[in-house]
Amino acid sequence: MALSNPFSGGKKKQAPDALGVLNAIPDPIIVIDEDGYIVMANPAGEEFFGSSTNILMRTQIHNLVPFSSPLLGLIEQVRSTSDCVSEYAVELGTPKTGVRNVNMQVSALYGTNNVVIQIEERTIASKMDRQLTHRGAARSVTAMATMLAHEVKNPLSGIRGSAQLLEMNASDADRALTRLICDETDRICALVDRMEAFSDDRPIDRDAVNIHEVLEHVRMVAAAGFGTNVTFSERYDPSLPLVYGNRDQLVQVLLNLVKNAVEAAPDDKGEITLSTTYRHGVRLAVPGNNQKVQLPLEVGIQDNGAGIPEEILPHIFDPFVTTKSGGSGLGLALVAKIIGNHGGIVEYDDSTNGAKFQIRLPVYNPSKLETK
Repeated sequence: MALSNPFSGGKKKQAPDALGVLNAIPDPIIVIDEDGYIVMANPAGEEFFGSSTNILMRTQIHNLVPFSSPLLGLIEQVRSTSDCVSEYAVELGTPKTGVRNVNMQVSALYGTNNVVIQIEERTIASKMDRQLTHRGAARSVTAMATMLAHEVKNPLSGIRGSAQLLEMNASDADRALTRLICDETDRICALVDRMEAFSDDRPIDRDAVNIHEVLEHVRMVAAAGFGTNVTFSERYDPSLPLVYGNRDQLVQVLLNLVKNAVEAAPDDKGEITLSTTYRHGVRLAVPGNNQKVQLPLEVGIQDNGAGIPEEILPHIFDPFVTTKSGGSGLGLALVAKIIGNHGGIVEYDDSTNGAKFQIRLPVYNPSKLETK
């Protein structure tokens, strides 16, 4: 029995314009001829190399990247074999844009002597990998918090109660020691209470949230309290759509990040910049279901301090990692957990002066919400 062609009949569809499709691809793509000149670049390629197509088309590839660049070796390999070759986690540098970590695919253009180069920045992939690590670290703290709540807080209550009984009949010198016992047990209990926030796995209530109202609330709280010694500036995208989130938890996250920024800023001329922008986002699964969301909403908190030491950058969202004297190292771990519960990403941008944290969040779209 012959199968019918499901695409036969009806109005013939017109194929999309190939150049339009190429320009829509978010990855940088360039084509070079047999002399090494760039003969085509899509908009992402222009942005990656920091030059317009008109300038790029007057440039040979070996004048665009360093002499030792692995890209030149891949091009030669393709020219000699006519195969498609790929290389991952490559440091690709240009004079205008600096060094970036990328995946590269180089292939011969059939029927010509041209070579096509496709570049994939590893920024998003690295964020995804690190975000999964952050969530794993938060799960570890969850298990520890549950254990501490049962195994530590109960004995501490007994120790504190005993110290209070001793204090009633103690001398002045001994009373100072019993007070020290009470203060230290209270401090440990407060730490356990903070850790217990990780063990709350209930689904969060989310709705439409105006992130600019949240940021303004956080700015006012900071300016009236712990941030009186710094100057706040705002760089907001006024057309930003509503965020799909929990307002109280977003206030908690942003207050934590702003407080960190204030403490990192210099005592004199400290500056904190709050920013929002709309970017095309990656797709992520929302924890707890199979729904996929995009994350085009970006919120930034930047200070003009010294930044975070390079040696601890890979671990800043891990619990108990801190640069503060006397800090618990739980603040950023809790930030990562809350943003992860929103289906979002929080990242540290080390390409700026000072420290900048970026949060990417989903847009509120009532038509795509699941029916309860």
